[in-house]
Amino acid sequence: METFRTIFISITIGTALIVAAILFHKHNPNRQQPTAELVRASGKCANCHRRETATVVHQFEKSVHAKRGVNCLDCHRPVENQAAHEHRGFTITLTLTAKNCAQCHPGEYQQYLRSRHAAPAWAAVYGAKDFTAEQIAAAEAYHQGAVDRPANALAALEGQAATINGCLGCHDIGRPNADGSIGNCTDCHSRHNASVALAREPNSCGQCHLGPDHAQFEIYTQSKHGALFHLQRHTMNMGVKSEHLTTADMPLPTCATCHMGGIDGLRATHDTTERLSYFLFAPISQKRPTYMQGRNAMQEVCSKCHASSQVEELYEQAEAMVLETNERVQAGKELMLALRKDGLLTPAPFDETFEFHYFDFWHHYGRTAKHGAYMGGADYVQWHGNYELFKKLIEMREMAEDMRAHKDKKH
Repeated sequence: METFRTIFISITIGTALIVAAILFHKHNPNRQQPTAELVRASGKCANCHRRETATVVHQFEKSVHAKRGVNCLDCHRPVENQAAHEHRGFTITLTLTAKNCAQCHPGEYQQYLRSRHAAPAWAAVYGAKDFTAEQIAAAEAYHQGAVDRPANALAALEGQAATINGCLGCHDIGRPNADGSIGNCTDCHSRHNASVALAREPNSCGQCHLGPDHAQFEIYTQSKHGALFHLQRHTMNMGVKSEHLTTADMPLPTCATCHMGGIDGLRATHDTTERLSYFLFAPISQKRPTYMQGRNAMQEVCSKCHASSQVEELYEQAEAMVLETNERVQAGKELMLALRKDGLLTPAPFDETFEFHYFDFWHHYGRTAKHGAYMGGADYVQWHGNYELFKKLIEMREMAEDMRAHKDKKH
């Protein structure tokens, strides 16, 4: 009888311990923190997200991150200056920024910070007000006047809804974040794909670099480069790491090849301004302070496919186009300045028809002519560029004469 009682007690205690262990394991948040094995594609996070937001799980499953053992918490955990949020036993941050990506990609982030994709992009809409003094100083060291500037006058006049849904659809690539970082890498690489191949696709750049004010995507698409790329896209290996990428993988250039890519031993960069020689976006385009470095760096990329004589000829012709465009835009600018000086235009921006004509003149047609010259877009140099410049300049001269004649009649 005593033996039976001992066995019964032992079984009861043992069962209780097992149940307690199960309950402890179930309810202890520390035991629920994910490991790579738990969360990789079919693991802990995917248990819910495969039901609620299935696409992100499928995207992550196919990503390089998943193949290399990166798990959800590696990206979603809070880093310095990010608010922590408890989510079903996990500690995560609700907003990912470039700071999360910089944990593993610090070099790329520092290169990006030197580019116009960073602080200058946001400041082009909202000016300097959202940046710290340190961020302004750092950006101004590379792009003088691009961040320490007032808000965009046209955006202010169009209103907040247009600014948020329009301007910031692209310019938030340089958003200042609450954690002290700038930007979000997913604007180019996508969130759960985290794809290098996607960032190399012309369509990715074309989400923002298109339209009458910067028609790079249209120019590229209709250039010889673009036509050949679309013909042979299916033969190309777009996802190779930059340090291993060769012209055998990508024998035809995309935007990323020329402006950022490492190919056949070239150093890749996330500073999209490194290989540029002129401020083509400006009304009157001047040489950049790093003119020769940028020119040489881009020509080195060109030389992977073209003879040096071809590259030199293109640059000579393109720079000649820049200088001619400058002369035409300068003539239009002098017209506007003279009208302001004589009191025929108010100092306020965008409140008179002539100002819109002048803005379209340089902002649309001047830029298009210059970009077309560098990117092999003959029709954009001519009919979308120089023809419109010539036509607009005559129209503005006639408008100026009418305004002066009207003023004389009033007196």
